[in-house]
Amino acid sequence: MKGLVFTEFLGFVRQQHGEDMVDDIIDASDLPNGGAYTAVGTYPHSEMFTMCNVLAERTGTAASTLVRSFGDHLSGAFARSHPEFFERAGNLFDFLESIEEHIHVEVRKLYPDAELPTFRVEQRTATRIVLLYRSPRRMGHLSEGLIQGSARQFDVQVMVQSDPLDGGDGQAVRFTVDMV
Repeated sequence: MKGLVFTEFLGFVRQQHGEDMVDDIIDASDLPNGGAYTAVGTYPHSEMFTMCNVLAERTGTAASTLVRSFGDHLSGAFARSHPEFFERAGNLFDFLESIEEHIHVEVRKLYPDAELPTFRVEQRTATRIVLLYRSPRRMGHLSEGLIQGSARQFDVQVMVQSDPLDGGDGQAVRFTVDMV
């Protein structure tokens, strides 16, 4: 997983819970690199799970809720660092449809070693888009938060329904996004 996600996560924790919480979760997570992440580095996604679980324990909030909130936050960071992706799309559904064939292509140019999930559009109407997410890293909650945050970037309100597939192990999730 790219270090940018880790640095943004630690910034999210700092913003939501303070610097002491960042230090606490890094110390309690017993990370191989001591929590020293660079935006361009690549790190095991298991370290993100470990830190999220520690944060969940410390805050009494479900890890899935924290990860969705972080995804929402991360969408804002992506919009600031790559506004062209959002501007080019013009609307939320065009943006979501562009993830696989455009955005991920550009990300791979910047980070050839990036291990990205896949997003396939299964259905699209004027008020609904259905996306199939697949990733061995099981980060569907993060993707759900990214979708919600992206809706905010386009100033639209949506309802996102997530349906785990393939036995519910998190490797595949169907997202139904409806305009409200």
